[in-house]
Amino acid sequence: MTSQIISTYFPHLSTLQLKQFAQLQALYEFWNAQINVISRKDIDLLYERHVLHSLGIAKVIQFKPNTQILDVGCGGGFPGIPLAILFPETQFHLIDSIGKKIKVVQEVSAALGLKNVSTQHERAEKINAKFHFIISRAVTEFPEFVKWVQQKKHPQQFNDLPNGILYLKGGNLQNEFGHYYEKATFYELASYFKEPFFETKKVVHYAL
Repeated sequence: MTSQIISTYFPHLSTLQLKQFAQLQALYEFWNAQINVISRKDIDLLYERHVLHSLGIAKVIQFKPNTQILDVGCGGGFPGIPLAILFPETQFHLIDSIGKKIKVVQEVSAALGLKNVSTQHERAEKINAKFHFIISRAVTEFPEFVKWVQQKKHPQQFNDLPNGILYLKGGNLQNEFGHYYEKATFYELASYFKEPFFETKKVVHYAL
């Protein structure tokens, strides 16, 4: 599967964005061989299972310029790096508690020439800055994630959704979410992407 799947769902990409998305396969193959950040079986499905999945957030919200985003537990850079390509005027701060994963993010960002990505080897609880949105791909159970980030909301509101959490998660979430379930909004990625991989995948918005 090639980067063409991205332009199928996001047809208005610039020449630079198309080039940056096309570079991801070789970059992740190179770094994954040295520091394993993506499972071996997924590297051939990078554009579907990692890049497009990350961009599911962009089907829910179009970040306005100068939005500040925190990506918690970013691993090799998902969802932050694909979103940073798509929204060059939005600032993304990617953090992970594992230093070698942050090294991959730094190297990939530099190779792509991304000026809107900063990184930090740190746990979410230790971050003191404020952000309009906190994004993540299922790093922990949702109630635990809320505890990590609930004090990090920026007070300034100017996007089309209220400031808060945008969480990529799959499956039946009612039990996991507990009392958060009624207050969250669930967007089915199968409504936007036709690939079977997305049948149970969701973007969850929770206003902090």
